[in-house]
Amino acid sequence: MAKTRLAVVGVGLIGIRHAELIAAIDEVELAAVADPSEVGPREAARLATRHYADYREMLDRERPDGVIVAAPNQLHLAVGLACVERGIPAIVEKPLADTLEAGAELVLAAEAAGVPLLVGHHRRYNPMVEATREILARGALGRLVAVNAVWAVRKPAPYFDATWRRTTGGGPILINMIHDVDCLRHFCGEIAEVQAYGSSAIRGFEVEDTAVVAIRFASGALGTITLTDAAPSPWGWEAGSADNPNIAASGQNCYRFLGTEAALDFPNLTLWRGAGPEPASWADPLAATPLAWAGHEALPQQIRHFVRVIARAEAPRVDGRDGLATLAATMAIKQAIATGRPVAPAAAPAAGARA
Repeated sequence: MAKTRLAVVGVGLIGIRHAELIAAIDEVELAAVADPSEVGPREAARLATRHYADYREMLDRERPDGVIVAAPNQLHLAVGLACVERGIPAIVEKPLADTLEAGAELVLAAEAAGVPLLVGHHRRYNPMVEATREILARGALGRLVAVNAVWAVRKPAPYFDATWRRTTGGGPILINMIHDVDCLRHFCGEIAEVQAYGSSAIRGFEVEDTAVVAIRFASGALGTITLTDAAPSPWGWEAGSADNPNIAASGQNCYRFLGTEAALDFPNLTLWRGAGPEPASWADPLAATPLAWAGHEALPQQIRHFVRVIARAEAPRVDGRDGLATLAATMAIKQAIATGRPVAPAAAPAAGARA
C-alpha cells in the first residue's frame, strides 16, 4: 500500500517536531517542507526531503495528500486557504488563526469545499486526557465544582528572536494558554464567560508575559488559569506529562479538579476521596488512589488519525469548528484583559454562511 504523503509548512519548534515524526512513522512519507528562512534547507537536508521557500510552489509541485500548517499564527489563514483551494486536507496548528474573523473565514471555506480541516490541539490524543474526560463524565467526582490550571515556564531569550512571538498575534495566551483553554473545554464543557488580567511588566513586549483568568462554565462550574512564560516552575502540561522534549519533565500536576464528592490531580490522575459512603467533610481524612492510564505520546497519534481522516475512514477529532470555539474563548480572554470587563466567547458563524 502506498504511503500517505504529508508536507509541513513552517519548521519552527513545533513544525520540526511534526516533520521528524512523519519521517519516523512507517505509514507516512515526508513529501517536503516549506519555510522561507535559512533553517528550511538545512532541516530538509537533515530529514532527506525536499525544501521549498514558497509553500504555494510546494503544494502545486508536490500535491501532498495532506499538510501540517505550522507557520506563524498570522499566516494560518493564507496557508490554510491555499490548501483548501487545492482540495488538500490540513492540520492547522493552534491557534486556528490569529483573529476570530480569519478563523471563521477558513472554517467556512473548508466546509464549502468539503475539505477536511483539523486543528492541532494534540493533547486530546493523549490517553491520560481521555482517561480524565471519562472520569469526569461518569461522575467519579460527583458534580464538578471548580478546576484550577497552571502553566508557568521561563522561555529563553533566543525564543523571542522571532518577532511574531512578541508582537500582536503572538504571545503566550495564543501560543500556550490556548492549549489549556481547549483542554478545559474538553473536560468541563463550554465556557460561558471569562474575566482576566494580563501583564507585560517582566519582558516589556507588545504582548503579555503573564495572565490570570477566571472562567464560568455553562454548567455553573468555575475555573482559573495562571499563565506566565517569565518564571521557572515545575507546573505546566509539558513538564507534568513529559509530552514535549524541549521542556524538562517534572512529574508535577498542572490541573486540579474539585467535585462535590472527590478531587482529582492531573496529569498524575490521583483521586482524593473519603472512606465513607457520604462525601468527606473537612474533619474526615482523604485517601489518595492512583488511577491507571497508559502512554503519553500525543503527536504521533494525531498524525495517524490525520492519515485516517485523509482516507475518509474517520471524521476529524478536532475539526475547524471545535478549534474555532477554543479560539473564541481564548480571544474572549484577550478582550477581557483589554476592556477590564467580563466577556462571553463569540458565537460561531452559521453553517453555510458566506466566508
